[in-house]
Amino acid sequence: MRILRADALLLLVAIIWGVGFVIQRMAMESVGPVTFTGVRLLIGTLSMLPLLPLARRLAPKTLKPVSRRRLLLGLTGAGLAMSFGAVLQQAGLVHTTAGIAGFITGLYVVFVPLLGLLVGYFVRWTTWVAVLVATGGLYLLSVQGQPTINPGDGLVLLGSVAWAAQMLITGWLALRCDPVRIAIFQTAFAGVLTLLVALPWEQPDFGAVLSIWPELLFSGVLAVGVAFLLQTIAQQDAPPAHTAVLLALEAVFGAWAGWAILNEQLTGIQIVGCLVIFVGIVLAQLRPPRPLEQRNATSPLN
Repeated sequence: MRILRADALLLLVAIIWGVGFVIQRMAMESVGPVTFTGVRLLIGTLSMLPLLPLARRLAPKTLKPVSRRRLLLGLTGAGLAMSFGAVLQQAGLVHTTAGIAGFITGLYVVFVPLLGLLVGYFVRWTTWVAVLVATGGLYLLSVQGQPTINPGDGLVLLGSVAWAAQMLITGWLALRCDPVRIAIFQTAFAGVLTLLVALPWEQPDFGAVLSIWPELLFSGVLAVGVAFLLQTIAQQDAPPAHTAVLLALEAVFGAWAGWAILNEQLTGIQIVGCLVIFVGIVLAQLRPPRPLEQRNATSPLN
């Protein structure tokens, strides 16, 4: 039942992020990518602060012991990974098409199990098959057989690796700290760091920032505050690789949102890509993942 709850939460996160991808593209017409990222992360942080009194109730019944030093290192690492992932993705969108950016970002479905192997995470063979199938679906949905190579692609690719690292670290943290504090620390750290970069680099026009307040509210409250908190709660029960496969649905919902909001048309190949991703999700469910305590028993992160 807990696995089903985790899957439902991750599905909701994928919907929010998919729609949020379109909202982010709309906001790029008014402000720089780093400024937008920093402001939305801090808005997300503020939206979660009222939940602090509920922090212990949302934590796992039994938290794994960890020193304050290791916990702080983990939180800092997750915050850094979130900073790099968000900024590189937004910066890459300036130089590449949304379709290719969506495909490359979705490659975290590959990077999560690959990075996980390096730190001793167990990955089932069914998950590897699901990863390959979902990656093929992402390609059909986003690139449509005509990829182009430019600097923006490289930025988004590096961002995808950063998001994979963020998922792995969050999976480790989820068993050692309550999800509210994990999410707040990550977003606050990433938001402050990102704005410190934005001020000298982009010299933001705060009038322009205020002009996109609807996009900032959606991206901050929902795509950051709600989504990252739900992701952290879900990762108490869902393995990182399993999480990545489900979140690959972000590309499907992003394509749907592009059609509904921006009147973008889905081709036959894109529809096939959506169906292939769904097949990958089904494959990931064929054999329920082991409990996280068993799954990570041999990981050097423990």
